[in-house]
Amino acid sequence: MSKTIKLTTSQALIKFLNNQYIYFDGEETPFVEGIFNIFGHGNVLGIGQAMQEDTGDLKVIQGKNEQGMAQAAVAFAKENFSRKIFAVTSSIGPGSANLVTASATALANNLPVLFLPGDTFAIRQPDPVLQQIEHFHSQKITTNDALKPVSRYWDRIERPEQLMAALLRAFEVMTNPETAGPVTLSIAQDVEGEPFEYDEAFFEKRVHYVDRVIPSEEALHRAADVLKKAEKPLMVIGGGAKYSMAGKEIADFSQKYGIGMVETQAGKSTVSSSHPYNLGGVGVTGTLAANKAAKQADLIIGVGTRYTDFTTSSKTAFSFEEAAFININVSRMQTYKFDALQLVGDAKVTIQKLHRLSGNKKKAFADELIEYKQEWEDERNRLAEIQVDLNEESYQPEVQDAFGREQLKAYAEALDTKYAQTTALIKVNEIIDPSSYVVTSAGSLPGDMHRIWNPTIDNTYHVEYGYSAMGYEIAGSLGVKIAHPDKEVYSMVGDGSFLMLHSEMITALQYNHKINIILFDNSGYGCINNLQMGHGSDSYCTEFTKTDGSILNIDYAKVAEGYGLDTFTARNNEELEQALEASKKSTKSTLIQIKVLPKTMTDGYESFWNVGISKHSSNQNVMSKVPEVEDMRSRAKQY
Repeated sequence: MSKTIKLTTSQALIKFLNNQYIYFDGEETPFVEGIFNIFGHGNVLGIGQAMQEDTGDLKVIQGKNEQGMAQAAVAFAKENFSRKIFAVTSSIGPGSANLVTASATALANNLPVLFLPGDTFAIRQPDPVLQQIEHFHSQKITTNDALKPVSRYWDRIERPEQLMAALLRAFEVMTNPETAGPVTLSIAQDVEGEPFEYDEAFFEKRVHYVDRVIPSEEALHRAADVLKKAEKPLMVIGGGAKYSMAGKEIADFSQKYGIGMVETQAGKSTVSSSHPYNLGGVGVTGTLAANKAAKQADLIIGVGTRYTDFTTSSKTAFSFEEAAFININVSRMQTYKFDALQLVGDAKVTIQKLHRLSGNKKKAFADELIEYKQEWEDERNRLAEIQVDLNEESYQPEVQDAFGREQLKAYAEALDTKYAQTTALIKVNEIIDPSSYVVTSAGSLPGDMHRIWNPTIDNTYHVEYGYSAMGYEIAGSLGVKIAHPDKEVYSMVGDGSFLMLHSEMITALQYNHKINIILFDNSGYGCINNLQMGHGSDSYCTEFTKTDGSILNIDYAKVAEGYGLDTFTARNNEELEQALEASKKSTKSTLIQIKVLPKTMTDGYESFWNVGISKHSSNQNVMSKVPEVEDMRSRAKQY
């Protein structure tokens, strides 16, 4: 008869988490790094008590906002290529509801996180408890049901013994490259503290073996034959390539055959920007070089990409009628996109095998790629030296002319700046150590960074654009710093995203995880204002203005200083250089607020984004944009 051990459900949970390992490429490591927590009445007396008694080797980090700490866990998983995770526990009701955005972020990016929200009572005797919602048609529904559509696996624990089967299923999902994503185990708060005689064998060391999936030989030979015939092949490097750690294999493959490379946000920095055939970001936020090459390519090789609308310019980026497609992905569903030849497999081993089968002939496309890249470098150099002149006699819009001179002059006066965002961003790129990690997520900064940020060291570019969650930037930087404690981490955040969520910078201070926040302040939601005005609308509810029309000028440096960060302000290159050098020397978290002029970000470069547009309006500027949008829609691939 097997031996048992008496534990509460929560004690059993913690004991199990301590004994989960992952085996990948010959290396065995613990899978669960620790637990982020915010305690409330739904978890403090159950999971909280179990943690207080014995957390084993798990790191414990107290969060300040449920969404924030969960986004940090998402970023941590991303930086560890899904080989290591944090669990996240919250109370019931609002606490668990705050996890929804972060869980959606993890799901969109295929990243494993274990969510452990408390729940109402399994016995239901005290219902409705504090923070419980009630439905007339079912008492089974709680706030945690909101996590179902944004979880890869979801379960509710209403008896202690249910924990065992639920945990085994959860870890199978999280450690499987094809299904990796967030798991929610909703545990009733009375059950958290309920004891049970658990089988001791359940808590023995468990190793989750992850093998690299290899496509069939027949599929590889078919793909090699297609590649041999192609004259202008182009690889689209996605997040799956990065998680596979396939950078060297892709770079060598590209170099040997003269195959162009373009990058999604998730795939950027898988290969160094210095590679001669790496043309940078593609699609709506792509470089001119990448978007030109995409239109010319007669073979598209998708490497770990989902082909989102930003990557494909809403399915107008490629010559779909002329080009063939080969898709490499661990997800069979993803390989089917664009009627591609399907290579269901791990990016690294698939590229290795394709490399061996593809002959020795270099493509003539290589020379064209180098020309495209040089053309883009010239444009990037121009963007690095924007000098905005708003004098009435010599006014010249340097990047975008949506506002007009008078509005830009008002911003220049209110913010006391004529600094261009592109100039500032490239200056940051030049000054910080190339081994530093940069993080962003939403607004105009991901677009600018996708185009003009040049990472020369692999995997140092961390942009969450699968869900593009505002507020991820600072929380994500904390997760990246925990993953790389010996590296500088820079959060690139707009003023809009900063106002959404910045509470985890307190956690960074509390646990001495130094992050550097670089806040670009243009007093508004600049990205959406561009979208609005670019489609003929007037500027409306996207600027930070008072009721009298005056522009808000918030001193974010004082806000951060009050929290305890070292802070700086920059309005030109010289001030920015000084601030960056000082922030390097600081031993605690820093914030540099950069006052930048609206409309000085990058734009366009032969891309199209299909968004909803009003087809009936009293605004003739709106109506004038409809034919252009409809024309582009008619050119787009429909599936």
